[in-house]
Amino acid sequence: MENSEVVKACVQGCGTPAAAAAQSTSLITANIGGEFILFCTYDTNHFLYNKKYWCRGDSRTTCTILVHSEHVDQIGGRSLVIDLGRRGLFVKVTDLQFDDTGAYWVGIDKVYSDIMTSVNVLITEVPLSKPRLWPLTSLVDGPTCWGQPVTVRCGCAQGSGVHYAWHQRTPLKDSLLHLSSNLNLHCGSLGEDSDYYCVATNALSSQESEVLSVQVLRPAHSGCIYVVNLQGQPSYDCADRMCTTSASTPALTTNGKIHTEPGNQPLQINHTHPDLLLKRSDYNTVYFNHLDGYNKSFLVTLIRSAFCFQVPDMGTTLVHVAALGLFSVLTGISVHSS
Repeated sequence: MENSEVVKACVQGCGTPAAAAAQSTSLITANIGGEFILFCTYDTNHFLYNKKYWCRGDSRTTCTILVHSEHVDQIGGRSLVIDLGRRGLFVKVTDLQFDDTGAYWVGIDKVYSDIMTSVNVLITEVPLSKPRLWPLTSLVDGPTCWGQPVTVRCGCAQGSGVHYAWHQRTPLKDSLLHLSSNLNLHCGSLGEDSDYYCVATNALSSQESEVLSVQVLRPAHSGCIYVVNLQGQPSYDCADRMCTTSASTPALTTNGKIHTEPGNQPLQINHTHPDLLLKRSDYNTVYFNHLDGYNKSFLVTLIRSAFCFQVPDMGTTLVHVAALGLFSVLTGISVHSS
């Protein structure tokens, strides 16, 4: 990933022989894809009109001149030497690559012996930002409620040389799923509720994403029902889909009995309220009526879900009793079954 950061460095006294001899090697560290600007002062009283150059190599006597001040467009299209006289000497290198790492010299042409100051350049990866997760298809309409596959992508806004890996949280030890920026969720890969996260890594650091939670409401090889919970994405449930998914949705009779599959005992509910199918005492009636609209709606959805939800190999009666028991605990409303 390209980085537009400009690294600025300063070398003092590169045009004075004594100062150049005492000058320790300067180190410039910049990111891949970025650029750096080196500023150098020199003795303009003696070397104002001398040629200045940017030279690469370990030895000052054998280094290769990449560009000089007299012909700025000569060679080394990514390098530029600009001599502004008393304002200083500038060396600019752009579009940095890893092979730009190495030893360089800022030189001033002089009779008998050039004045040269050494500079080491180190090109590194761009530091990582925290990876974020986003679905490649919208979750607003709840496509997972109808068993449709969803792909979640992991990506960093900043960083170079990034490698991505998806992990799944497990009780004992997190497991590595695969090395990719995409996590593909589909019925065949979802057997139970799970949490997932992405790890982004480069040569400098490693960053972990937020957790992606998947709730499996009905596992199946096809036509499964699951919910994806992802930070920054709209929340949804599959209550409507749960009520239409079973071909044997229990039917209510006028006497309050729910017809179940063969082998299950009918669940009978004594009721006075036509929608909740409940029997309430005066105290419970007051309690229910004082709930706000949101909680009333939630409780109604809960009790309705008890009659349309089935779990394979468990039987409907057990699920109904469990849901009705939870309803009674939450509200104090008595539910009678037989």
